[in-house]
Amino acid sequence: MNSIEIKQDFIINEKKTKIISGAVHYFRIVEEYWGYALDCLKEVGCNTVETYIPWNYHEMYEGDFDFESYGHDLIKFIKEAEKRNLFVILRPSPYICAEWEFGGLPFWLLEKNCKIRSSDPLFIEYVERYFDILLPKLKEYQWTENGPVIMMQLENEYGSYGNDKEYLSEILRIMKKYIDVPIFTSDGSWKEALTAGSLLEKSVFPTGNFGSNAIKNVKNLVEFMEENKIEAPIMCMEFWDGWFNRWDEEIIRRDPQELKSAVEEMYNLGSLNLYMFQGGTNFGFMNGCSARGTNDLHQITSYDYDAVLTEWGDKTEKFHLLQSLFSNEVKSEVTKSHTKKAFKRVKYIGAASLFENLETVSRVSKNKWPLSMEKLGQGYGYIAYKSNIGPKRHLEKVRVIEASDRAKIYVNNKEIATQYKKEIGTELSVDLSREEDNELIILMENMGRVNYGSKLLAPTQRKGIRGGVMLDLHFHSEWTHYCIDVEKSTQLNYENFTGIGPSFYKFELFVDEPADTFVDCRGWGKGCLLVNGFNLGRFWEVGPTGYLYLPAPLLKAGVNEIIVFETEGKFNNELKFSKEPIYIEIGEKR
Repeated sequence: MNSIEIKQDFIINEKKTKIISGAVHYFRIVEEYWGYALDCLKEVGCNTVETYIPWNYHEMYEGDFDFESYGHDLIKFIKEAEKRNLFVILRPSPYICAEWEFGGLPFWLLEKNCKIRSSDPLFIEYVERYFDILLPKLKEYQWTENGPVIMMQLENEYGSYGNDKEYLSEILRIMKKYIDVPIFTSDGSWKEALTAGSLLEKSVFPTGNFGSNAIKNVKNLVEFMEENKIEAPIMCMEFWDGWFNRWDEEIIRRDPQELKSAVEEMYNLGSLNLYMFQGGTNFGFMNGCSARGTNDLHQITSYDYDAVLTEWGDKTEKFHLLQSLFSNEVKSEVTKSHTKKAFKRVKYIGAASLFENLETVSRVSKNKWPLSMEKLGQGYGYIAYKSNIGPKRHLEKVRVIEASDRAKIYVNNKEIATQYKKEIGTELSVDLSREEDNELIILMENMGRVNYGSKLLAPTQRKGIRGGVMLDLHFHSEWTHYCIDVEKSTQLNYENFTGIGPSFYKFELFVDEPADTFVDCRGWGKGCLLVNGFNLGRFWEVGPTGYLYLPAPLLKAGVNEIIVFETEGKFNNELKFSKEPIYIEIGEKR
């Protein structure tokens, strides 16, 4: 039977072991490429892989657990690591941050009247129900049961959010029903955060998160452990080797040589986990959002992170520098980068207006007042709110009250305004031209919920229209809600396109042999793109990225269906591909 002990070092099977780990998120990489990323991890000199487990990825809708569909098979990922004799660190904490939508928390919790990340019995009830499904699946893969999983995380950077020790104890209680391997916390390495986020009396050991100044940060961690009489290894659970990026901001890069020096400093002091080894992609609508003061700054689809491997798996200069640090011998290259092509054989099939097809692509409901996304059971993407606002007249004031994140306002299918957080609530003056039955449509987009900090509790994490719509000085009633499912766009008739406005554009891509490629998103405004029904994620002309990465496994030999949902009314009958990523120079800010 395997053993692991937490002393001044990690003692694995009675042998002192330094953990050299890299973060690979199975949910951000197509599953056909999991093995490649893990091979590269071995090649660089790591002995461990670390991954978060996002709750909202596996229970997106309440009670609907998914651990088997494409990309969701966590056990398959663990087995791929085991094949390569890699240790595995799992971070199944209810909250993960990770620049992921709502920090991994399911959107439906917002309708449950419970205080998240606390000992609120209702929140604990939902966590326990989820863990009672998840943790039994992991039990047999623990190191103590001859599997590869050597440790698991209790909570993530809780010291930067709360200090509810009863909450941490409850999470530990649930985990201990199934988990025998060591359990840790990870926090910023300053005393206040370590104190608030730890659970020391329960033999849960602390680790630190930082990306530089290792000597100083480790000193703080050591002093904290000495003060609290903790015997545990020194480990940086997240050594940040790059950073994430947001729309309308320049790409953040880190100098490879400087990184090597910073990593070497940490490597000489203890164990570490490189965050990220390969960042991957925020497919679909799962990008998170930064909160800075009163601003919400939504993150881009690419989670390249300027990591050791690129978003698409190429080795960077950082890879070779770290390999020289971690490996005692020069290794010949084992893994080869994925083949890339700029496909040319693309046929434009046609377009279909959103407004003319709302019934087909939506789940429809009516209510006296506009309802939020969460009340409608729509976690992500778009909702169109439609109402008859009466006969011909001049309306001096039209206002959307309390809504997030982006409102596109139309009267009789003509765009009147686009409003973001700062503009929502601003009065609009509108002339209604029809003698009767003028139609108001408000297309709301959830651009991603906050993933870190106090704003997890903010009303703005409830998306769509929370308040209402005012005409003159009164709230207008009688609304039809269209909860849009972009995947239903495959059912549309793409002939006889009659207008511009939010629309779906259909293309057929012919492929002799699948290869990685990059969709050139320049010329499109804002929206998302589906390949054979798979949502690659969001694009936006503000940059800094002008591409969507398309992995080869999502393509097939022959004809591939590509549908672009574009909300800005920028008609485009061309779809181009590139062998390399495309970046957009950041211009004037909105």
